[in-house]
Amino acid sequence: MTSPILNQIGAVFIPVSDIERSKNWYCNLLGLPLDGEVLFNHLYVVPMQGPGIVLDSRIFTTEAVLKVPSFHLNTEDIDAAYDFVKESGAELLTDIEHDHWFNFKDPDGNILMICRC
Repeated sequence: MTSPILNQIGAVFIPVSDIERSKNWYCNLLGLPLDGEVLFNHLYVVPMQGPGIVLDSRIFTTEAVLKVPSFHLNTEDIDAAYDFVKESGAELLTDIEHDHWFNFKDPDGNILMICRC
């Protein structure tokens, strides 16, 4: 039987406590304009290339916060990305590991990863 489910990821949901603050933080992190619309007072779809990121304040609880990275953001320059995140004030959790990746937290404590690809 052929599955009707595609082997594609449409979007990853990230629980956030304050949708406006998180929208601004993620857009600044990714160098995106801040003019996108918050939907239904609790959703913001971050404009991405490839699978999307959906920030959702309705699903936020301290238990729902991502305790391990569920995905990684790509970079071509891991050193510049590390310096950028550090200068942004985000909490760094690792140094650059194996000259390839590092982890840090968003304002709600969700653990994110940036990886040189």
